[in-house]
Amino acid sequence: MEQHSAEFLANADEALAGRERAQLREAMGLFAPALHSAAANAYGDFDALREHLHAVRRHTLDHLDVYLDRYLEAATENGNSVHFAETPDEMNRTVEAICRQHGARRIIKGKSMVTEESALNDHLTGAGFAVRETDLGEYIIQEAGETPSHIVGPALHKTKDEIRELFLARHDLGERSLESAGEMVGEARQVLREEFLGGEVGIIGANALVAETGYSLLVTNEGNGDLCANLPPVLIVCTTLERLLPRMSDAADLLRLLARSATGQPVTCYTSFYSGPRRPGDADGPVETHIVLLDNRRTEILASDYSDMLQCIRCGACLNHCPIYVAAGGHAYGWVYPGPVGSVLTPLLTSLEESHLLPNACTACGRCAEVCPANIPLPDLLRDLRQEEREQALSPVGWRRGLAFHARLLRHPWLYHRLTGLAARMLALAARGRGVLSRVPFAAGFLSERDLPAPTGASFMARYRGPHGDER
Repeated sequence: MEQHSAEFLANADEALAGRERAQLREAMGLFAPALHSAAANAYGDFDALREHLHAVRRHTLDHLDVYLDRYLEAATENGNSVHFAETPDEMNRTVEAICRQHGARRIIKGKSMVTEESALNDHLTGAGFAVRETDLGEYIIQEAGETPSHIVGPALHKTKDEIRELFLARHDLGERSLESAGEMVGEARQVLREEFLGGEVGIIGANALVAETGYSLLVTNEGNGDLCANLPPVLIVCTTLERLLPRMSDAADLLRLLARSATGQPVTCYTSFYSGPRRPGDADGPVETHIVLLDNRRTEILASDYSDMLQCIRCGACLNHCPIYVAAGGHAYGWVYPGPVGSVLTPLLTSLEESHLLPNACTACGRCAEVCPANIPLPDLLRDLRQEEREQALSPVGWRRGLAFHARLLRHPWLYHRLTGLAARMLALAARGRGVLSRVPFAAGFLSERDLPAPTGASFMARYRGPHGDER
């Protein structure tokens, strides 16, 4: 997927101007947190479960080599072929080679952020393969020629009317109304049924890999993952190293957190563990199964101060609660992962130089850390990236000079209080009794969207000390 993170501010401006889609995001920002809170409260001691899984995943990351060896041994015993890919391009070439080996041309895919990360669809299409996304949201944006705007709901940015017009234009099914959501879902099911039956290779992702059994875990709400995994003769699971968990019981704990945090459900509609190719006597299942494990800088992240980011379970809770994401939408972030998770992951997986605007897309409200089921200290990681941005001199010169001047002032409180008191009095005079200011030097961008309440003429410290300068 081509990266446009450097255009975050322009992308956000464009998103804010689209009122209909902004209303969709605002609605999501209301109902998704409500669902999350209800599900967490209904569970009981949700925080204890978070802390437990955090400890399990921290232990797994600290001993990743051990659990990777165990998983490799168990998965191979189950009949899987396991491949390691250091880079996204290596993963794409591995998948292409498997497809060519079997003479396949038609590929059906389940939802996978890892394959978005590697731009697998573009690679395979360019190599002459027909690739069909089968998750409804992914199918919609594939037909529209767009990219996902949310980790869990790829097409959340699309309105009902937009989807209707898209289906009428793309599906050659004659005259029909498609007025209801049910009709549109039924039509997508009808079109995708032929794709499922004709698929020669199925590609899915994995929410977790279980070291003790060699199984891969996948959760969906549509069942398309199971069809991709079981109908074609060849199955390819594309995932990453940090998906490992030690035991099946840990995978069960992950499920309890994941569904409640992502969609507010106690459990997803379809929860599947895949062991490997079909055995003698099995009625269905793939004849051959491949698992491709992508690194893509994750071992570098593991050895860095940002290793907690590898605990992310891709639930999307931080997006749903983030005021910046709700206002600007996922496409503003310019790459695969939007919201707080993307503001940390994108610089780590690509480069801070290309994406240094993203860690600044944060109000420091802390909601992302409060709801993260993996207990990732996202605000701390964002601040660390901003510190790196300053050290690498990536932010605008004027911004850096302004912050340096402010820091020097703070080292001299008496001077700071005098200057801020003088500024307050001058702004109060400039307001001329109107109560607000619409123009202030060096604040044109801030005041282009809002007015500034005028100071009353005295600073807080001056009022605190009282008229005679004595603290009270």
